Amino acid sequence: MLAPLEAANLTNLPGIRHGFFTRQGGVSEGLYASLNCGLGSGDDASPVLENRRLVARHLGGSSDGVTTLYQEHGTTALEVSGAIARDMLPRADAVISRTPGLVIGVLTADCAPVLLADPVARVVAAAHAGWRGAVDGIIESAVAGMERLGAKRQRISAAVGPCIGPVAYEVGPDFETQFLASDADSRQFFSRRDNADRPHFDLPAFVGRRLRDAGIGSVVGLSPCTYENESLFFSYRRKTHRQEPDYGRQISAIVVA
Repeated sequence: MLAPLEAANLTNLPGIRHGFFTRQGGVSEGLYASLNCGLGSGDDASPVLENRRLVARHLGGSSDGVTTLYQEHGTTALEVSGAIARDMLPRADAVISRTPGLVIGVLTADCAPVLLADPVARVVAAAHAGWRGAVDGIIESAVAGMERLGAKRQRISAAVGPCIGPVAYEVGPDFETQFLASDADSRQFFSRRDNADRPHFDLPAFVGRRLRDAGIGSVVGLSPCTYENESLFFSYRRKTHRQEPDYGRQISAIVVA
């Protein structure tokens, strides 16, 4: 049974359904157990597609499953109005829709998923925000795309879903230097533990700040760390530390009912 996490500010919106889905409740097996929604993983396509149909049905959407795009840590936001063939996926890290019943989403395994909705304009978006996409402007691109369809940023509600937390997100000094060169006001999102040399980065707090700076009317953050909660989430960094051969992806999805 699927039991996605929900953000209160999105749950309360009329005509909008959403969910930050965990790895639980699907049909995949082994490393991918069980709600692996990543077609880019080494999992068989059949269970992945069934998992995506389960997600769409849970949100009351069409039987086509969840529409996602080819994510590449960029800043492109793209409007979609229908399902897209798997071999024709555009490269973009935010997907926007005003089509009733079309479930859209993003895949993550430590990066921050962001779901956004304007219930008056009936426009929704899902954004994939790793550190690079976030600092380069994927949030701002998603909001601008929503506005082109009639949304107003002060009416938009947004939620940052589960991602890697600052305790687990140790980075190198070069990362900190490069990041602060791009966004000098972000020093507050770096910390050091026990006087260690290597900094830790607070990705969810940074993404939340970018949403608030963009003028979004309501911003909520969900706190579970994907690295630390193995029973609930896939994690690329955990897979890397354990030298496992592959990893699954969880999905965060939203739809205009």
